[in-house]
Amino acid sequence: MQPDLNLYRVLDAIHETGGVTAAARALNLTQPAISHALARLRVAFDDPLFVRQGNHLIPTARTEAVIGEVRRHLRGLQGIIHLHAAFDPARWEGEVVVGIRDMLESIALPALAATLATAAPKLRLISRRVATGEVARQLGSGQLDLAIERRLPPHPQMRELALVDDDLVVAMRRDHPAAANLSRSHYLAATHVSVAPLGETGTIDLLLRNDGRERRIGIVCQHYFAACQIAAAGEMLLTLPRSYARRMADLLPIAVCELPLRIRPYPLLAYWHDSRDDDPALAWLRERIADAVIAATGDTLTPVRRTAP
Repeated sequence: MQPDLNLYRVLDAIHETGGVTAAARALNLTQPAISHALARLRVAFDDPLFVRQGNHLIPTARTEAVIGEVRRHLRGLQGIIHLHAAFDPARWEGEVVVGIRDMLESIALPALAATLATAAPKLRLISRRVATGEVARQLGSGQLDLAIERRLPPHPQMRELALVDDDLVVAMRRDHPAAANLSRSHYLAATHVSVAPLGETGTIDLLLRNDGRERRIGIVCQHYFAACQIAAAGEMLLTLPRSYARRMADLLPIAVCELPLRIRPYPLLAYWHDSRDDDPALAWLRERIADAVIAATGDTLTPVRRTAP
């Protein structure tokens, strides 16, 4: 038996929501209809696809192996439909998953949310933190629709749009002894608070190691806001993007100093899979995200806004 496209939508919805009832709500169908569709899918795949664990349906290995392709093709078909119809964001009832770092989320998402509330009120936007090495794979599998990231290694199936160039500065409490004149020697001798939500090594530490040097890290945080609070209340220094530091200086008693190391500004880019390149809905959202990022950082950064070759 060859399952129809609506069955694939059911597979995706159950995987996303973890239950038949929730999937029925998401697809605006009845619970018996979802159960019937799942039964047909199990026959088609010759696999249970989901097993019950408490109140949730847990995907089997077979489901995990195919769900990425299912999502990619479903969204590709949605893009084909959009190509032949005038896109109206006010009627867009889809869901978009965007990979974005926590500090950029906090300064760019409020403006984006305000835009979407007016222009695309039926759209559901999901922000997710994704490891840098996972971005290309998740864009390809359909787990992500867009990603806002620092420059990633080239990938033949990823498209990109450069947004702004950011750089790094140092934050510390306002009456810190080094606030008046932060030198390289002061910086290297200090104890630092670092941010590594996924356990990755920071750019600064990689560069210092290449030069045979190393910072002393006293605390590693998951979020920049917590790290800023630590820096504001003690002796530690925090190295962070200028765009976020300026915002935090308005909220917390911190001083922001230039980084006493020679490091080039780094670009922030939007990434998407080339299979979605002609999707007018995603193109519209890319523009809104680009506007939000540039508006949120434009007072401190250099806007770039160009499609990379």
